[in-house]
Amino acid sequence: MDNARVNIAYERRGEGPPLVLLHGIGHRRQGWAPVMDLLAAEREVLAVDLPGFGDSPPLPDGTPYTLDAAVSALADAFAALGLDRPHIAGNSLGGLFALEAADRGLASSATALSPAGFFNSLEFRYGMSVLRASRFGARVPETFLTRLARSPRRRTLMFGMIYGRPDLMDIETLTGDARAMRDAPGFEPTLRAGRSTRFLGSCADVPVTIAWGTKDRLLLRSQAIRAQRRLPGARFVWLEGCGHVPMADDPALVAKVLLEGSAHPLRGARPEAAAS
Repeated sequence: MDNARVNIAYERRGEGPPLVLLHGIGHRRQGWAPVMDLLAAEREVLAVDLPGFGDSPPLPDGTPYTLDAAVSALADAFAALGLDRPHIAGNSLGGLFALEAADRGLASSATALSPAGFFNSLEFRYGMSVLRASRFGARVPETFLTRLARSPRRRTLMFGMIYGRPDLMDIETLTGDARAMRDAPGFEPTLRAGRSTRFLGSCADVPVTIAWGTKDRLLLRSQAIRAQRRLPGARFVWLEGCGHVPMADDPALVAKVLLEGSAHPLRGARPEAAAS
C-alpha cells in the first residue's frame, strides 16, 4: 500500500481516469490480472481486495457484512486514496457493489460483470450451494489440489462452474484462487448476508453497463433479464463464450467492455480536466 490510512490491499497501475476493479465473493484482486495491462494503457487502474478477502483484513469485529457496511468501507478507501467518484467495475459481488456505489453517487460510471443482487430465493440457494461446494473442494491437501488441476477434464469439473474456460488458466492461478476462497474470513458472513440482499436502485444519471457471460453457470440468464428490467437505461452486453468470472475467458472482450463503460468524464470534473 502507498497510504497507511487505506485498510484494503490493492494494486495500482497506469495513468488516466481512475477505474476501480472489484472482485466477487471468495475471489481476489489477482482475478483482474488478464485485463490489467489492457486497461492500464488508458486508465489508472486500481484492483482491490474487498474486506475479508484476498490480502485485505476483515471488517472490524461486530460489523456485519451488509451492503451498507461494504460500500461504506469502499467510500472510506476511496477518500483515503484521493479518489473522487472514480469509474468502478465489478464482477459478481463486486458488480453489485459497483452498481450500489453508482446509485449512491460514489461513482462516475459502473460496469457490472454478472452482478449479484438480481436473484430470487431459489436462485440464491442454488448459487450458495455451488459456492459452498467449490469452497469445500478447495480444502483438499495442496499437493492433491495441484495434481487434480493438471488434468484438463478434472480442471473443468473443479472450476467449470466459475470459469467458462479454466483450460486457458495456469495451474498456479487456479490453485491460488482456490486457496483465496478457502481462507477468506469474509466468505461465510457475506454469503449469509446475501440472502436478503437485492439491488433496488436506479443509478439515475450515472452511465451503467451490464455484461453477462453466455456460459455463466452460477448466476443464470434469468438474472440477466431481471437486471435489464431493473435498469432499462443501462447498456447491456452478452459476453459470448464467457463464464461467471470472464476476465481470463476473453481478456480482450472484457477489457473493451470496461473501457467503453468507463469512457465518460468523471462526475464533477472540470471540462479541461475531463478531456485530459
